[in-house]
Amino acid sequence: GFIFQVTSFQGVAVRSLSTSSPHDHPEHGRLVYKGNLAKTVLGVKFFSYSTSIFNLFMMPYIMLKSGIGVESLLVQAAFYGLIGIFTFVTPVTLHILTKGYVIRLYYKDEMDTYTAITYNAILAEKVTVFHQKDVKIPDITKMFTTFYAKTKSMLVNPTLFPNPQDYNHLMGYDKSSFFKIEDLEEVKEADER
Repeated sequence: GFIFQVTSFQGVAVRSLSTSSPHDHPEHGRLVYKGNLAKTVLGVKFFSYSTSIFNLFMMPYIMLKSGIGVESLLVQAAFYGLIGIFTFVTPVTLHILTKGYVIRLYYKDEMDTYTAITYNAILAEKVTVFHQKDVKIPDITKMFTTFYAKTKSMLVNPTLFPNPQDYNHLMGYDKSSFFKIEDLEEVKEADER
């Protein structure tokens, strides 16, 4: 009896693992988009951060061994400037360029809300919830922005939406800006009269 219970429990566990995805979050709605560069973005940022930390720890050792500490003020400034660029500017620039990269996008039909998952500065997942009416498309095409959710810039690849209708709804392309169906029916009725 006991052995049978254990094996049947393992069967259930294996079945539930194979059917559920690690990205299933019913509280966010259904998954409508998954960015294919998520691991690349995370890897590049992690490499940049680890290089910066390494530079910070190595700077005193390099100064001690090379004798830069006793050289002229100009040499010291140039050295600190060069190390500073690689230590601080590169990770900050990388973060600014990739902070809006959407890893996953969920949609709740009943509330017409989206939940975008992005990476924050400390490489943790950040959740941003917004309504479809909060979506603004930039007037000019921007390199790292597909749309704005309120004021936050977001970057998605339209070709990675399994259902193109989900992308059209996100961007508001499914709503006609010229006239609504009700308006069309009113015009038709007026013509008949």
